[in-house]
Amino acid sequence: MATEAATQSAVTPRILVIDDEPRILNFVGRGLRGEGFLVDVSSEGAEGLRRALSDRYALVILDLLMPGLDGTAVLRGILARKPQQSVLVLSALTATQSKVAALELGAEDYLDKPFAFDELLARVHARLRGVARNSSTHVTSSGLTLDVIKREADSGSGPVPLAEREFLLLRELMRNAGHTVSKERLLSAVWGYHFDPESNVLDVYIRRLRAKLGPGAVITVRGEGYGVDVH
Repeated sequence: MATEAATQSAVTPRILVIDDEPRILNFVGRGLRGEGFLVDVSSEGAEGLRRALSDRYALVILDLLMPGLDGTAVLRGILARKPQQSVLVLSALTATQSKVAALELGAEDYLDKPFAFDELLARVHARLRGVARNSSTHVTSSGLTLDVIKREADSGSGPVPLAEREFLLLRELMRNAGHTVSKERLLSAVWGYHFDPESNVLDVYIRRLRAKLGPGAVITVRGEGYGVDVH
């Protein structure tokens, strides 16, 4: 039996849900277990942080509004020690500023409460696909290497440190190497919400990446988006 349990945990994604609302823990926990995931739950921020750091989870689902150690502090604590940990924020804080702050700290997704379980499940699957694609500490494409721990990129002239959004943007492009990624998708992935279509913020960051890594580091596909090539 112990061997069977160990084998199952090795192939079944483990998810940690941190939320101080018992009904949310019960709803999300039961739903995800029903979909075949291994689920641990924690109703306190400090305990959730301890579990996230001491155990290995494919995904952490985290509330922000909690008494004691709040979700923002938990998010910082997790990613300071485990920068590759995938975190999905699930919060009643719906203001744009809250979403941007969480995403800039390193959360990979943000879902507003109240929510439909089907949408949560779809986002969980999306995050787990990302974890499977990016389990290495380095992502490489066309002579360009991204160190996801140090948040440095190397185009052949030595490692260059990247600012937070530069890193997130390059990571999204390299995850989709060989494909054109639309402006809308990049804005959603990096900034977490839809900018005014006339905003030039993405163009600004593309120029910054090219200035640091060379003019050919990011390719413009006119009318479609951006990409990094594969040779």
